[in-house]
Amino acid sequence: MASLFILLPPSEGKAEGGAISKPWRESSGACGKSLITQRKALVDRLQALKGGDATLLGVKGKHLDRARQANSCLRGSPSLPAFARYTGVVWDHLDIATLTRAQRDRALSSIIVISGLLGAVGADEPVPDYRLKMGVRLAPLGLLSRWWHDDLSAMLNKKFKGSVVIDLLPQEHRAAFTLDTNIVAKHIVVAINEKSGKAGGHDAKAAKGRLARHLVQTCTSSSQVAKSLQSFRDPRFVVTSDLA
Repeated sequence: MASLFILLPPSEGKAEGGAISKPWRESSGACGKSLITQRKALVDRLQALKGGDATLLGVKGKHLDRARQANSCLRGSPSLPAFARYTGVVWDHLDIATLTRAQRDRALSSIIVISGLLGAVGADEPVPDYRLKMGVRLAPLGLLSRWWHDDLSAMLNKKFKGSVVIDLLPQEHRAAFTLDTNIVAKHIVVAINEKSGKAGGHDAKAAKGRLARHLVQTCTSSSQVAKSLQSFRDPRFVVTSDLA
């Protein structure tokens, strides 16, 4: 039976601090082993830019100060597992910590985050405090989603060989890779829309988190994907996918 993976975006909101005993390196985590060179290029560039300015990072004031400080000293900084580092709306409603042990194990082994800094990272893999969106332009590398594309595609196609992939990503993150359907068993792109058919946008983030939670609760194998997607209910939004 094919393995199952769920793709989620990171969050702009992140928990501070982390485990000093587990310093982050470019090679951290299973995904990092394949993306050391690319991560190093980004870390070096951010360090040269003293963490980045308000235009690059998209924040001001104390948020900019924190982001610049974090981005300036990524290598060797305290880490948290991705599910604990990311604190945005999607992750709050996924709420991995309150799942049963079996559901939590399933979430940690199946969820992969597509990140501007990290490329890809598993839900249980180490993540530093940082700020770098996938949709920004970082000179001289250019648009990050385009810069990541070939290397990230190669890494993900290898990791997802023969697997079913449920894609809950925004377009800017999905643009950072292309999955080869001759290699993966199935790539299912999921959208959350208003019942009128209008795209859900920012307001659908909570529903996306609840959907991800529903998937790890009800989808114990790749053969149950269609049933699990169809059984999700939300008072405002509906799930659509390209699942045949």
